[in-house]
Amino acid sequence: MEDVQERIRKYFPQLTNQQKLAAKFILEEPKEVALHPAKVVGALSGTSETTIIRLCYALSYSGYSELQNELRRTLIDRPPQEQTLSHFRFAAEELEGQEDLIAFHMEQDFATIQQTLTDLGNEKLARAVEAILDAKQIVVVGFRSSHAPAHWLAFALNIVKGNVHLYNGPIDDANYLLTQLNSSCLVIAFSFPRYVNETIQFAQAAKEKGAVVLGITDNELSPLGPIADQLLKVTTPAPTVLVGMAALFSLLNTLVSGVVAANREQVQERLDHYEKTSRQIYPFVRHTEEKG
Repeated sequence: MEDVQERIRKYFPQLTNQQKLAAKFILEEPKEVALHPAKVVGALSGTSETTIIRLCYALSYSGYSELQNELRRTLIDRPPQEQTLSHFRFAAEELEGQEDLIAFHMEQDFATIQQTLTDLGNEKLARAVEAILDAKQIVVVGFRSSHAPAHWLAFALNIVKGNVHLYNGPIDDANYLLTQLNSSCLVIAFSFPRYVNETIQFAQAAKEKGAVVLGITDNELSPLGPIADQLLKVTTPAPTVLVGMAALFSLLNTLVSGVVAANREQVQERLDHYEKTSRQIYPFVRHTEEKG
């Protein structure tokens, strides 16, 4: 079942400007929406009660009560973001003037990992794992700060599943690659500030070819958000590339672990084959290096 955040992400391009303003408020202040009637939310969001009601219909809810109840359920099921993300802020204040840098960063990483995996949820993880298992071909794309996690994910999925290609920008022929994509293919796209246009353009072109797009980003309304068929969000303070890498790699590790758990027998066969091949190749590589 899609939650409020998922619906806003998917329907956002079709909303009016006033509805978009209200939708952003719901994403940023879900607690306020869960606690107050539509008239108050309209005032708080700088719109109106009518806009809030029309937004609910635009998101395929029967009315404001259904949206409000869905938000309340979501807030009950997970701890508030402020609780976990403020955890390392308190640590920063306590460590001010001290030299315990290791303790501070451990607190920071713990908080961002906890919030990201809590926001991920079992349902979204299961859907992402299913998309990976169903895909006959997978293309992973990520540039600049996203290149390292994209490279790791492509490497890991090639070991446990296979048929995974890391799109390398100018090195690859994007047009040829896109001609190979269809509804049986999956594109996993990474996009974090500052969002790289090439990633967005490739994801959009892949979707037009019928491929399923799994987006990994920092915000439902990032440029990649409305394009993605599925979205995994890394919940960290900005900038993500400085304080969010631990959470991002933890999310990716969870995703790969989900693939392994869902297809354990075949994955084990691939791992055994990989280890056997590695033992065969390593003496050759070592001999070549020594000879050189």
